[in-house]
Amino acid sequence: MSAKIMEITKDDIDLTKVKPYGDTLNDGKMQLSFTLPIPYGDEADEAAKQLARKMGFSEPSVVYSSDLGVGYTFFTMYGNVNHTVDYTAIEVPKVDVEFMDKYGVEDYIKENIKRDVVIIGACTGSDAHTVGIDAIMNMKGFDGHYGLERYKGVEAINLGSQVPNEDLVAKAIELKADAILVSQVVTQKDVHIPNLTQLVELMEAEGIRDKVVLICGGPRLSHEIAQELGYDAGFGPGSFANHVATFVVNQIVDRKLV
Repeated sequence: MSAKIMEITKDDIDLTKVKPYGDTLNDGKMQLSFTLPIPYGDEADEAAKQLARKMGFSEPSVVYSSDLGVGYTFFTMYGNVNHTVDYTAIEVPKVDVEFMDKYGVEDYIKENIKRDVVIIGACTGSDAHTVGIDAIMNMKGFDGHYGLERYKGVEAINLGSQVPNEDLVAKAIELKADAILVSQVVTQKDVHIPNLTQLVELMEAEGIRDKVVLICGGPRLSHEIAQELGYDAGFGPGSFANHVATFVVNQIVDRKLV
């Protein structure tokens, strides 16, 4: 496999017709995993293959299936697809800013804002998962990236989980927050959408929406979705404290919120 990979050059790849890659370039091979509410067995494997064919896979094969109990079966399949995508035509809304590291952010605050930046973070509504907000806010941070609590010139307040939107807004008003960070990890059946929307509505009702940088983040949140919901930015997987901090401090200066 390594020899084949080494043989591929940029000239071999047509970015206007990108296909999945398995054994050889453009072979269209894909791996697919899913669960069906049917009993484990040969009939289940055949059902999975028929479904894959209807999805556009050719030569689908079940390489692994497992009985999940109570009439459910999990499948891992391989198959080929003929469809391609034009990578050169793709445009994805994203935070358009040159990210600074921790020390760059600290220097920016000292030179341009000249006071502590107050940032409040929380998991709101019924969401009890703090792993996301902790990675951004807590001093130790995540994956070698320090959290906002360690930044000089940043007063970071982590309110934790299951925080009612009303309480978050009240705390933001009390502390004269420059930014609010909302983490939403539990997103089954889009339960995060009405919760995030309510926060924006509460801030507008209190007359502070335009005075605060509002950010949301989570596994299923993107910058595009965040903006559609009325947020200034959205940060998904792979985001760290310096990304959030860079956006916040730039917004404070650009919007003259100093």
